[in-house]
Amino acid sequence: MEENVVKLRELVDKMKFKSLTPDIDYSGVKLTHPDVNRPALQLTGFYDYFDHERVQVIGNVEYAYLNSLTEEEKVESFAHLCGSRIPCVIFARNLMPTEQMLEKACQNNCPVFVTEMNTTDLTAEAVRWLKVQLAPSITIHGVLVDVYGEGVLIIGESGIGKSEAALELIKRGHRLVSDDVVEIRKVSETTLVGSAPEITRHFIELRGIGIIDVKTLFGVECVKDTQSIDMVIRLEDWSRDKNYDRLGLEEQYIEFLGNKVVCHNIPIRPGRNLAIIVESAAVNYRQKKMGYDAARELYNRVQANMNKQLRNAD
Repeated sequence: MEENVVKLRELVDKMKFKSLTPDIDYSGVKLTHPDVNRPALQLTGFYDYFDHERVQVIGNVEYAYLNSLTEEEKVESFAHLCGSRIPCVIFARNLMPTEQMLEKACQNNCPVFVTEMNTTDLTAEAVRWLKVQLAPSITIHGVLVDVYGEGVLIIGESGIGKSEAALELIKRGHRLVSDDVVEIRKVSETTLVGSAPEITRHFIELRGIGIIDVKTLFGVECVKDTQSIDMVIRLEDWSRDKNYDRLGLEEQYIEFLGNKVVCHNIPIRPGRNLAIIVESAAVNYRQKKMGYDAARELYNRVQANMNKQLRNAD
């Protein structure tokens, strides 16, 4: 499992912040914490339990407080914040610091930015993006496809037919996220997000043919950059001696980064159409999320029929 680090420049480029301190080189500044902080208490001088690793956002409340101070107090308060080893300060709503405040920021080598976004939207979007980028991650061998809006991760031994199944799904109108290598990030306690490494994005390897560029061959509507992982299909060679689940009354799970994901073991035999099986599994999963379980419905019908026969026998 990898702990990720994000460069401040990536956040600035993503959010289109405008730099108010162009003389400060922030290319080496790294972000390690996904949360942001509104330093209202810190501007009053209270720094107990202050997490200096967080991005600092100044909105209307903080700006109004600073304006309630004398010019000397305002500059001193802002200088104390900038000198607290924070990665940067972002002013929301196009609020502008004074020249004296920016001078203190430059003296402390603290980059300052401004954006027209309101404080709530800025905070929410920055936290959302940082949580994804800084989430714990692993890399696994498999194929990730978006099937009817459900993220289906296909795993199995090399050469078992994962890429061929993905190609058939693409031809049936579904979307490829990653082939061969899938990067999985844990963005929350319930959500895993998969993506492709930059170098292999939109490519599929087919044995005997070579590399296929899905985006160029089938169009941009057939690819996707990221997708939540909702279910796993594990392909395995069919064995006559193994008992396979034929009803699906009890869900089986596989665990990634501490999160459990529904997993189906699919035996491979000549003549089985993997694409249709994967489609059916995805639709059935959606149906269960909407409250209808076909296996449970069949079980209830069988039980009701047995009870009816018992009553008639009495």
